[in-house]
Amino acid sequence: MSKSSLQDGAVYDAKSLGAGRVIVLGFQHMFAMFGSTVLVPALTGLSVSATLLFAGLGTILFHLLSKRKVPAFLGSSFAFLAGYFAIAPNGEKELLPYACFGVALAGLVYLILAGLIKIFGVNRVMKFFPPIVTGPIIIAIGLCLSATAINSCSTNWIVAIVAILIIVICNIWGKGMIKIIPILLGVIGACILCIVLTVGAGQLINLGTDEAPNLCYCLGGNANFQLFTQASINNIKNAAWIGLPFQYNDTVFSIFTGGKLDSGLLITAIVTIVPISLATIVEHIGDISAISSTVGKNYIEDPGLHRTLMGDGLATTLASLFGAPANTTYGENTGVLTLSKVYDPFVVRLAAIFAICFSISPKLAACIAAIPTPVVGGISLVLYGMISAVGVRNVVENKIDFSKARNVIIAALILVLSIGVTYSAAGAIVILCGKVVISLSGLAIGSIIGILLNAILPGKDYVFEDKADASHSKDSIIMSEPVKKEKKD
Repeated sequence: MSKSSLQDGAVYDAKSLGAGRVIVLGFQHMFAMFGSTVLVPALTGLSVSATLLFAGLGTILFHLLSKRKVPAFLGSSFAFLAGYFAIAPNGEKELLPYACFGVALAGLVYLILAGLIKIFGVNRVMKFFPPIVTGPIIIAIGLCLSATAINSCSTNWIVAIVAILIIVICNIWGKGMIKIIPILLGVIGACILCIVLTVGAGQLINLGTDEAPNLCYCLGGNANFQLFTQASINNIKNAAWIGLPFQYNDTVFSIFTGGKLDSGLLITAIVTIVPISLATIVEHIGDISAISSTVGKNYIEDPGLHRTLMGDGLATTLASLFGAPANTTYGENTGVLTLSKVYDPFVVRLAAIFAICFSISPKLAACIAAIPTPVVGGISLVLYGMISAVGVRNVVENKIDFSKARNVIIAALILVLSIGVTYSAAGAIVILCGKVVISLSGLAIGSIIGILLNAILPGKDYVFEDKADASHSKDSIIMSEPVKKEKKD
């Protein structure tokens, strides 16, 4: 395929680009998900290698169950962080399997909903998730994640801005392959800058305390211009080339075979974590709607929401049983789809294979983990913004009538609750049920309230259709597939 043809529009068959380009595109998807995916185990104490392994396996399982049609990557879910912290606040190794058991059961809730959709039809379920609900939720997903990107950028705004500029320049003015791999080029370019600055003017300073040192190379010894951490460099040197991604003691099975089962803690984990699935299911529907809108195909209709829910739920359960974080469809990769316009699911499956390869090679995993924080921040800033932009697009394309008070109220409460609770002092709404503490994230609260208001308030102006001509209706939840025009040689 010629370079010029790469710029003509969407690419649905990546193989036409050639093997070399497909491999590069796969790496781009892996780099996009890597920063956030490894952040969850870093915060919770779960295994990074196991996280990569089951992100890859979960993605492949999802693709098999969804007929290999949906270009979605499954990475670590942030929605369950509150659940992990409630059961294992300090990342205690002996407590994390209990939290993972709760998450595993939460994944099974997806299967229950998938079964209901299969029995009663998707239209009966989707009437609770019209664009006035899913659109603001998608917007909120990106905005709720934005603080993480800003915090990462603030460690070195020079590097972060360089990463952002590379992405913008490549995507707007790039030609050929340059135009469709802006994220990967942003990572590589910013990392090269960090290497040059570290060698040329980097000074090692302690950003932590004497008890818990955190040595980092900083530009001119200024803590506001961080580059590589010494720990990340040492990890690359000391890591083995081949290693097991997880240990048996980290799995859910260990709590039932070790002879020290704590029944009370097990019940607490179930009651605390399983309800979070209600929010992640809504997030899943929002993500599938966003991917559908981006690609121009109705994935809720074909392969069907029941299949995508089943894939996401089983991937989460599988990962949790072996001590990895819950999986979820990843907005970062939706952002990559938006920028690259390469929509072939094969590229995402290739990224999953790369993730699996990195999981069994601690050396390679350490190299990726060494990407400086400001580089991850700059990339995330663009990708999280793209998520919110897709939400706005979802609202605009479905012609939501904001002259109606009910639509304004629903959208307003979803946004203000999702974002407000997330950035409040508590960071969540805590509900006490006897001795059990249930913590609901801002996104969970906003989603639940939005769904309830849409169901209760009169004046619904949206009808979901799951028939063949639904994608051509003005009320359809996503765009129809664009008609491909044949070109004459």
